[in-house]
Amino acid sequence: MSRFRVERVVALPPAEVWRRLTEWPAHGRQVPLTRTTVLTAGPNGVGTRFTARTGVGRLAFHDPMEVVRFEPPAAGRAGVCRLEKYGRVVRGWAAFEVTAAATGAGSRVVWTEELRLGVLPAALDPVFDPVLAAAGRIVFGRALDGLLGN
Repeated sequence: MSRFRVERVVALPPAEVWRRLTEWPAHGRQVPLTRTTVLTAGPNGVGTRFTARTGVGRLAFHDPMEVVRFEPPAAGRAGVCRLEKYGRVVRGWAAFEVTAAATGAGSRVVWTEELRLGVLPAALDPVFDPVLAAAGRIVFGRALDGLLGN
């Protein structure tokens, strides 16, 4: 499995960062050729399911996810959200943590994902993992910047 991590520090308060990061359709607007659809009724929380459809026509795939941990930030406590990815093409998990910035106002966000392309044999993981991690840092770094207004 390929693992990558993206970190950002922004001037926004933790509650606003959390709100932006848990607006699931907004994620699709930040990733090229992707549309995110929420499959369950609100409010957001454990059990929320959604899918990101990425690509064009027959070259598109669904990336279904479910929220398995949802703890908004509170005074003195980090906010943590974890998603399980259970699609045919993309499997694994994503998690983000939102904390108050150590240097005063603002927030620190750490986004971590562990992915496996289900369409490839596991024997090829050592070849594709570094490429997938590098691409993940670029794509999700840009998406995170867009969601946070950087």
